[in-house]
Amino acid sequence: MALHFLLDQSVDAAAGETVTLTGAEAHHAATVRRVRVGEEVTVGDGRGAWLTGSVASVAPREVVVRIDGRTDAAPPTPRIVLVQALAKGDRDELAVQAATELGVDEIVPWQAARSVSRWDAAKADKGRARWATIVREAAKQAHRAWVPEVAELTTTAALAGRAAASVVLILEPTATEPLSALEVEPGEERDIVLVVGPEGGIAPEELDALAHAGARLVRLGDTVLRTSTAGPAALAVVSTALGRW
Repeated sequence: MALHFLLDQSVDAAAGETVTLTGAEAHHAATVRRVRVGEEVTVGDGRGAWLTGSVASVAPREVVVRIDGRTDAAPPTPRIVLVQALAKGDRDELAVQAATELGVDEIVPWQAARSVSRWDAAKADKGRARWATIVREAAKQAHRAWVPEVAELTTTAALAGRAAASVVLILEPTATEPLSALEVEPGEERDIVLVVGPEGGIAPEELDALAHAGARLVRLGDTVLRTSTAGPAALAVVSTALGRW
């Protein structure tokens, strides 16, 4: 499979034209991946544009690709959103990486009541930027036409407000409804939002608030999954229900 690279901005180029990789992406292509003139590659902008072409020139900070063809992928509908509670260590980051590879369309960091990791204002900006970097690299590795968005840090109250316009599914081991029973109506356009709690689980008052707002509690089998694996596992189930897989 051809190597894939991402531009930092939307692209309007068509077949017969060229696009130029610069900065870190050019360095990655030229120095790390060691692309050569004439090598076939693909290039995207993370917003649906998908270019096929060949390397026209290589320099440490500039790689030029001549375009042979272009397709534009429509954004997925409905979108799958992962609300990932902050977790200690790198468990939340592992979830973000795997979810991106598996097809999530948006990731929302959540400051849950039982989150051991806490983001203040300064940490929130750095944490979101860190997650966005992880998402970008995972999307590139997975050859995704659309790079998922990383939203601002959310609260339980804000999450409850989202339930009015979305299908919100809370992953809760004590729930009676299995996620595998999910049925998606044809033409469904509302986001499907998967909510994953932190290491200690979602607090009872949070479950009550979200359920009262219209969220549904669902479970993944009979075992209790880590916060780093619950989201990706749920994504696989939902992707199958949507016919993406």
